[in-house]
Amino acid sequence: DEVLRSFSKRRFLRSLQRLVPAIQEEDLLPCAAGVRAQALRRTGELEDDFHIIQAPGAIHVCNAPSPAATASLEIGRHIASLLDPASMPGS
Repeated sequence: DEVLRSFSKRRFLRSLQRLVPAIQEEDLLPCAAGVRAQALRRTGELEDDFHIIQAPGAIHVCNAPSPAATASLEIGRHIASLLDPASMPGS
């Protein structure tokens, strides 16, 4: 639905009117759309949760959907908890 709204002014307007019923098409101004990387499941659906994978010698944050910036400190703590202290440089 998010992708469709980004290509259709009418769909975008309808979604806005659910929040602000009085808004009209003439209230909208064109602007650049933001891009948000997001993982897809094998089914093609958006992965709406954090997806962190451990591999030998690496930890991959494969998906960090909104509000990733808000959750960044907690994500960092979680990743730190996955580290093996014995494998750290200088140990």
